[in-house]
Amino acid sequence: MSIELGQGTGPLRGIKVVELVGIGPGPHAAMMLADLGADVIRVDRPGGQMLSFGEKDFMGRGRPSAALNLKDPAGVEAVLQLVESADVLIEGNRPGVTERLGLGPEDCWARNPKLVYGRMTGWGQDGPLALTAGHDMNYISLAGALFGLGQDKSRPHFPANLLGDFGGGSLFLVIGVLAALLEARTSGKGQVVDAAIIDGTAVLNAMGTMMVGTGLAQADQRAAGMLDGGAAFYDVYETADGRHMSVGAIEPQFYAAMATLLELDEDAPQQFDAEALRPVLVEKFKTKTMAEWTAIFEGTDACVAPVLTIPEAAEHPHVKARGIFTEVDGMLQPTPAPRFSRTAPSLTTPAANAGADTREALAAWGVEDVDKLIETGVAAQA
Repeated sequence: MSIELGQGTGPLRGIKVVELVGIGPGPHAAMMLADLGADVIRVDRPGGQMLSFGEKDFMGRGRPSAALNLKDPAGVEAVLQLVESADVLIEGNRPGVTERLGLGPEDCWARNPKLVYGRMTGWGQDGPLALTAGHDMNYISLAGALFGLGQDKSRPHFPANLLGDFGGGSLFLVIGVLAALLEARTSGKGQVVDAAIIDGTAVLNAMGTMMVGTGLAQADQRAAGMLDGGAAFYDVYETADGRHMSVGAIEPQFYAAMATLLELDEDAPQQFDAEALRPVLVEKFKTKTMAEWTAIFEGTDACVAPVLTIPEAAEHPHVKARGIFTEVDGMLQPTPAPRFSRTAPSLTTPAANAGADTREALAAWGVEDVDKLIETGVAAQA
């Protein structure tokens, strides 16, 4: 294939990013940057990552893959040549790994002092746990976010790896990188963006922390506050066919709309009487199927919506109208977000196997003697 720079249509068109491939939040952040128009080159290990799905891993979309052996000085030199023309480098190794490779911030700034150096870790670059292993669940645990999740009073329930890896992790890496890019335009200097999942998760949970501090939620209890299942008007209810409806009727006018459509009589328990109201709602929702309740509530201000699977969500009229999902090579995936009025993002290239674009991508970025790198095994062309 022929690799050309500047194919993105989003607001980051012209921004160049070097991605030292990791797992989870790092590739997710690179996907978002590419979605928004940045020219991203994905530096893979020869043979790819352990947790890699190749062309089916659409978190690798929008950018070519070049495979380099970073244990070889020539491979390190190739990355430093990429850095010379880049605006951003992102990596997701444990603290100190890129420094030992010769690709730490100081090594890169020697070639390009304006480079923004984005680091994605769970625990951060310092602190007692900085060098220890961990995963999403561990980070959100120590951030104080996991304890209150779920409506089971006896144990917390975790939301897959959405909250830590992608909420507290990749989103905050992208925010940090963009902020540092803006600052570099005035200062002429790059800096390290230390994006730690534990930090970002704590910020995401700002409202929960505030509610505990004000007494609106209990620090040592689950399903005891207004938004965690303690209130009957903010919960999930089973339907006649074993599916579920989500209920978020907080404001009095929205609750009144829900009560009307549920045909609650005048003697029904009051909105904030959770102990008495919940059994009533449980029984009401079990009288109809999810589809029947959806037809009743759709388009109203009752704040009631069906709990859909991913394929079902893709077929919902509102989701389809906004084009939130698309199908590429028979595989469903989300389209770029957010929306822009003038520089609309668009999907460019699909995900590639590790090293599929090594020769073309390195050459397009100006790396010297690419054929020699491949012949000597420093670079691998899949």
